Amino acid sequence: MAANDYYNSFRQESSPDQYSSFHDGYHHPVPTKPLPPSAYDPHNDLYHDGHSQDNPYDTVGGANHGADQYAEDIPLKPNAQQPPQVPEPNWMQQNTHYSPEVPLSPEADGRGRRRQRRGFFGRKIAWVTYLLTLIDVAVFIGELVKNAQLTGSPFEIHPTFNPMIGPSPYVQINMGARFVPCMKNVPGIQDSTEVIYWNCPNSTSSDTNDPSNRCTLSELCGFGGVPNPHPGGSLNDRPEPDQWYRFIIPMFLHGGIIHIGFNMLMQMTMGADMERNIGWWRYALVYFSSGIFGFVLGGNYAAQGITSTGASGSLFGIMALFLLDLLYTWRERRSPWSEFIFMIIEVGISFALGLLPGLDNFSHIGGFIMGLAMGLCMMRSPNYIRERIGLARTPYVVMSGGAGPGRAEEEDKDRSIISGQPLRFFQGRKPLWWAWWLVRAGALVAVVIGFIVLVTNFYKYPGSTCSWCYRLSCLPIKNWCSLGNLQLTPSS
Repeated sequence: MAANDYYNSFRQESSPDQYSSFHDGYHHPVPTKPLPPSAYDPHNDLYHDGHSQDNPYDTVGGANHGADQYAEDIPLKPNAQQPPQVPEPNWMQQNTHYSPEVPLSPEADGRGRRRQRRGFFGRKIAWVTYLLTLIDVAVFIGELVKNAQLTGSPFEIHPTFNPMIGPSPYVQINMGARFVPCMKNVPGIQDSTEVIYWNCPNSTSSDTNDPSNRCTLSELCGFGGVPNPHPGGSLNDRPEPDQWYRFIIPMFLHGGIIHIGFNMLMQMTMGADMERNIGWWRYALVYFSSGIFGFVLGGNYAAQGITSTGASGSLFGIMALFLLDLLYTWRERRSPWSEFIFMIIEVGISFALGLLPGLDNFSHIGGFIMGLAMGLCMMRSPNYIRERIGLARTPYVVMSGGAGPGRAEEEDKDRSIISGQPLRFFQGRKPLWWAWWLVRAGALVAVVIGFIVLVTNFYKYPGSTCSWCYRLSCLPIKNWCSLGNLQLTPSS
């Protein structure tokens, strides 16, 4: 009885004329009056025996306990004290996904990812990579056509066979390869006491005593020609050869099918992935700056007789970005050490191949250095630093066109520079942010100063100013390190 009284004390009081009971020992509240028609409407909240759709356990006339008939309706305290909620740090609320996010849309799937057609094979189209590859292939076909027109064969087979299966080096020089004598005064040429003859672009013989195989430097260089050296001249002769664009054009020239095959394979895989990650303009800036810097470094320290071509310097710069990406996301990688060791081996093999005869390893080294510097300047900060300074991990919103979590404040500060309030960009920054930006600014200043010094050094000094640097581009085996030296044939 006590339990029954306690149970009924929390039930709604009802008068005898409203409810009746079956004589089975249990109380069943049954209305003696019919419910209104709205109660039987399926869209009404009191449909299904008076149950509310908002609270299906709430019944007319009392509590419904389902299968448990003896459960107690103990009312909760209305003003119960809840434990204080401590807000999580801002960086814990940021997205940890590295790749650019895609804004949600009505087409998004159950996991919040947008289903959309994204380029070939379901991925975003890397326009810059595909365009550069198309240009490289078209230019290489032009090389083969010109070599066939001049020598009768698309590949060099006389006087020697090109192991790369491509045009002769003289055709490459005539089409814009980096060749120092076409760019500045060189010892042994401008100060020669005799006339120097060069192999012609249509040369199929190495005998310069053959009158049909004698060309001037101007004829070999092409592009309107250069001032021809004259006997009794000096290294201070003016005007001097000044085809400076040979630091840029060689990025689109290749020495043969093997050369362009390896480069385009790397460009279409590794390069395309990096462009999708960092956006087209960052990728293009790193690509061209790395290629140019590599040719400038090689122009200073490589042998002056080497004909240097190829996109290898640009691709080494992209390879440097992949190394930075691995270091930046070290904690999020499943097996970072395995990836790091594999990447170091890959870079080491690439540099080792640059030691083979006829290859300019300085272009590889210069491209890699520029790629590291540009990556520090333009890629997002490491995840560890971003967490410490409270920034979102989604760095490249330009690629997807959306803004990730925590990005609004950063975009507002970015707009403050354009709106004429540059000081606002630096307000509220943490010391770690300042330290990292000093590192990035230092990297940018270092490569800019380095580029200016190398260009100045190239035109100011006739020869290399480093007596041992040539060892970085050749192995001291037999006469490998002398193969790139100019072999001039003076004639009276």
